[in-house]
Amino acid sequence: MKPDLSVNVAGIAMRNPIMTASGTFGYGAEFAPYMDLRSIGAMVTKGLSLQPRAGNPTPRIVETPAGMLNAIGLQNVGIDAFIAGKTPFLRTVDTPCIANFFGGTVEEYAEMARRLDAVPEVAALEMNISCPNVKEGGILFGSDPACAAGVVAACRAATSKPLIVKLSPNVTDIVAMAQAVEAAGTDAISLINTLIGMKIDIDRQKPVLGNVIGGLSGPAVRPVAVRMCYQVAQNVHVPIIGMGGIMTAEDAIEFFLAGASAVAVGTVNFTNPCIAETISHGILEYMDKHGIKKLKDMIGLALPEGKIHLKRAVKR
Repeated sequence: MKPDLSVNVAGIAMRNPIMTASGTFGYGAEFAPYMDLRSIGAMVTKGLSLQPRAGNPTPRIVETPAGMLNAIGLQNVGIDAFIAGKTPFLRTVDTPCIANFFGGTVEEYAEMARRLDAVPEVAALEMNISCPNVKEGGILFGSDPACAAGVVAACRAATSKPLIVKLSPNVTDIVAMAQAVEAAGTDAISLINTLIGMKIDIDRQKPVLGNVIGGLSGPAVRPVAVRMCYQVAQNVHVPIIGMGGIMTAEDAIEFFLAGASAVAVGTVNFTNPCIAETISHGILEYMDKHGIKKLKDMIGLALPEGKIHLKRAVKR
C-alpha cells in the first residue's frame, strides 16, 4: 500500500504537503499551461493589497551563488482586480488557494482580512508581516513581537478562515516572534520569508538592484530556514509550513523532520514549474524505504524526544 501524503494544516485539507511560496506562482493560472495544479497540495497567491502596486524600479531580480535576490516591491493587481479577474479561474481548480496579503497599517491588514474572508474561492489567508508600519515610524510588523501580535489579533478578529502568519528571518529571536503570533491567534506559521541582501556591480561600482537591497532566496538560505523551523517547532503548538531553498525531495524531508507539517517551494518554480510532482515522488520513496505509512508520522522525528506537540488541525 502506497504511503499516505495527505495532510491537514490548520483545517486546510491537502492531498500532499507541497505548497507554492507566495510571489513565485502568480495567481495560479500562470502555471496551468505547464503543470497539473492538482499535483500540489495548495497554491499561494502573490501578495495582495487594498490598492494595486506597480512595485520597485528595475532591475528587480539578480542571480547570486546558490540563490537569487529580488526586489519586486510587492507588485500586485489589488484586491478588487483579484476578486473580479482571478477568482473565476480558481473556481475551476480542485486545489486549495491561499491568499497572501499585506498592508501598511493595522487597519489595512484587518480590512484585507475582511475582504478576503468573503471570497469563497480562498481557502485560507497568509499574512506577510515583513512590511513597515507607516503609523509607527516604519518599524516592521515582523520585527517586533508586540507589533506582530497586534496586527495578527486584528486580522484574527476579521476572518473566520484559517489564518497563517509568514515570519521574517531578519529578527533576533524567531521563537519569540512565533510565540507572539501564536498567542495572538494564528492557526499556522510559515517560515521563512527572505533574508535581506544586496549585490554590487563592481564595474559600474553601484548596487545592481534598483531598490539597492532585496530578498535572498534559494538553496543558500535553506540551512537558516531548517534551523528556525527546528527551533520554532519545539516552542509552539500550531502547525508550521517550512520554506526556504527547497529544490529536491531530500530538502523537503529535512523540514518535515525538523517539525514542519507542510512545505512551500518558491525559487525553484522559476526553473522547474513541475517540481512539486517530482518532490512528492521522492518523499513517497523515502517513506517506503523507512517504513513510514503516513506523512504525519514523520513530522518532528529529528526533534529532541517529547518536544513535538503540534495541533494537527486547528479549526475555528
